[in-house]
Amino acid sequence: MKIIVVGPRGKMGKLITQVAASREDFELVGAVAPKGRDYIGMDLGTAAMVGRELGVPVTDDLESVIDRCDVIIDFSTKEMGMQVLDLAIAHKKALVCGTTGFSAEEMQRFKDAAKEIPMLYAANTSKLVNIMNKLLELVTATLKEDIDIEILEMHDQWKKDAPSGTSKEMGEIMARALGKELEDIAVYGREGACPREPGTIGYHSLRAGNIPSSHTVFFGGMGERLEITHHSYNWECFARGACDCAAYLEGKGPGFYTIQDVLGL
Repeated sequence: MKIIVVGPRGKMGKLITQVAASREDFELVGAVAPKGRDYIGMDLGTAAMVGRELGVPVTDDLESVIDRCDVIIDFSTKEMGMQVLDLAIAHKKALVCGTTGFSAEEMQRFKDAAKEIPMLYAANTSKLVNIMNKLLELVTATLKEDIDIEILEMHDQWKKDAPSGTSKEMGEIMARALGKELEDIAVYGREGACPREPGTIGYHSLRAGNIPSSHTVFFGGMGERLEITHHSYNWECFARGACDCAAYLEGKGPGFYTIQDVLGL
């Protein structure tokens, strides 16, 4: 498969490039940086610290290289993500997007794009996180109103959105298991006199240092508590998952695909 990576010097884009460069079934044919970055024009292998040159210059113009690829992998910014989406639609290219922080209206644009291109959106491309999501669904569907649900998520000091896209997805899965919409039952932090309202899902976000990603869901019952936690030691697990998502789209027609489809969950 011929791959274009967007944001190849970001924390995810760099690792995705490194993983993609190591795969025999992938050929990196383009890399796109936000305008003004100092590594534009540099060889992709150098920019992403692959350890060797790849013969692919980094550009700031996706349209100039987009027709070379089969799939675009984008883990950049929400602003750049919308531009990438528009070009993917215009050129009928498959797209894997893992950027978070989109509004409901922006997410609808990704879903609408699936009518025209193979579109895979994944807030978290870790295999273990997505298996954790199945466990969360099982616990919530089994116990329903007999438990209180709280989510604690931790990320590095540079994380822009809160709560994280992964924790929002977890909340949506559990809300559906309760037959509700997350926006109707989510509570974000607490201060002062605020007793817990039954049936809600509480959110708590920590940002500190270079914590990669950590999510814990607390199921509180009377006299007992269940905690389900995922810790990532670094971002390599997400990069490998992102490349697996791109490989999954080979030969696929237009549609809205998810990491659950990739993992067969």
